[in-house]
Amino acid sequence: MTVDQIQEPAIRVQGLEKSYKELRVLRGVDLDVARGGVFALLGSNGAGKTTVVKILSTLLRADAGTARVNGFDVAEQAADVRESISLTGQFAAVDEILTGRENLVLVARLRHLEHPGKIADDLLARFSLTEAGTRRVSTYSGGMRRRLDIAMSLIGDPPVIFLDEPTTGLDPQARIEVWQAVRELADRGTTVLLTTQYLDEAEHLADRIAILHQGRIIVNGTLAELKRLLPPAKVEYVEKQPTLEDVFLALVGDDGKNGHDRNVGTNA
Repeated sequence: MTVDQIQEPAIRVQGLEKSYKELRVLRGVDLDVARGGVFALLGSNGAGKTTVVKILSTLLRADAGTARVNGFDVAEQAADVRESISLTGQFAAVDEILTGRENLVLVARLRHLEHPGKIADDLLARFSLTEAGTRRVSTYSGGMRRRLDIAMSLIGDPPVIFLDEPTTGLDPQARIEVWQAVRELADRGTTVLLTTQYLDEAEHLADRIAILHQGRIIVNGTLAELKRLLPPAKVEYVEKQPTLEDVFLALVGDDGKNGHDRNVGTNA
């Protein structure tokens, strides 16, 4: 990588447009994503988040505008872009017949990497899947499958990872497992572009947040900067009640094993 590539953002999008017949999905998207950390792209269903990711990952060609990933033009240098990224979609792309370790070894071999077994073992340990590594993936929970999916996407150490709504359909406990994995990626210096429609997910994970609405980025900043767009909050005394998430985690425990059995609304 050249000095210029290192200095420029991990992702730079300028004037991106995309239409499907009469439907204009992207109407001039401008976006810079700095290297390292988590950048969350928010938007409701149909806002164009997945379309942006597909263009950036060279799966779709834009009608207009330019996009660069890791210093490479997505239209003119698609092969270099693909070597720089990994894409994890909304559904885990794992082989349920194989074990977790076999899935990782398979991907390492397909990438022609040396010592695929060691790569697999290191990733299993990194994502707390060592004990489950010899089990078939068909026995995994949703959170475990998603963590394995993310682990597979890291084989080859890509500097940029796209996570397209990675916690869709997961239960609260599995979502927290995935959040921990994503945060660890960013802490190790990987650039993560996360698309989500869960506001709490972006609030918990993202260093910067952009909102895509009607084909355009309408706001882009840190959580603190976005909060300053609203009038100052009035200070009032309100008795804080536990959230449903607080109740859920108190009952089942963070790992699903440390909770306490309780009967609610039943006669002993």
